[in-house]
Amino acid sequence: MSLLSAHTPDLIEAGLDEAGRGCLAGPVVAAAVIFPKNYTHPHLTDSKQLSRAERNALRIEIERDAIAFAVAETSNTEIDQINVLNASILAMHRAVDKLAVVPQLLLVDGNRFRPYPFVPHACIVKGDATYLSIAAASVLAKTHRDDLMERLAQDFPHYGWQTNAAYPTAAHYAAILAHGITPHHRLSFRLK
Repeated sequence: MSLLSAHTPDLIEAGLDEAGRGCLAGPVVAAAVIFPKNYTHPHLTDSKQLSRAERNALRIEIERDAIAFAVAETSNTEIDQINVLNASILAMHRAVDKLAVVPQLLLVDGNRFRPYPFVPHACIVKGDATYLSIAAASVLAKTHRDDLMERLAQDFPHYGWQTNAAYPTAAHYAAILAHGITPHHRLSFRLK
């Protein structure tokens, strides 16, 4: 089933999504994407349904085709201070802040959001499997975060971040037990 190009007929819509909420280390990364009206794409869907190679190929197409896009993060220390839900919303707000085009409506994946100043929003559960702009935001957030964790893995090779992206795998927990925590771990999460 192909995804919808728009929620409304004439507003400039930005799709928003995040990646990394459930991870034990690293930032939450959010993206915002504005596509042209009536945009279509035969393969774009929720990033979780795509292989890494497919996401990386789509990232190039999204960045080429979007009217505007932006990626932003909240750090692991910010997550510890304000909790991961608030950090996810803050990262989305930061992504909207960085857009070169001002949206008239925000399409937010999920069911929780804090209003962004002067721009209405709609929360859409499974939005990344419904709207192209949210699916695109999920791809940009995921690929950006995967690249970041791969770079961090070079400095912290024991944790397998290049493959697990800091999600709570058995190997990641074992590495924490054997090598301790890093400056990138989220101290407010269960790490053992």
